[in-house]
Amino acid sequence: MKTLNSIALVLLIIGGLNWGLVGLFNFDLVAAIFGGTVGPRSTLSNIIYILVGIAALYGIYLLK
Repeated sequence: MKTLNSIALVLLIIGGLNWGLVGLFNFDLVAAIFGGTVGPRSTLSNIIYILVGIAALYGIYLLK
């Protein structure tokens, strides 16, 4: 379970930093690395976003 918590934390940090960059500079780091831009994205970028979303849901679970 500790490994899952660490993975979720890393994904949440990546997601938080990415949203900060999008908000401040309109720069999507995940899309820049894995293809696409803000708007249309590559399949790999979408998978990263889905994993970050799942990590966020898991983070909500951990708050209990």
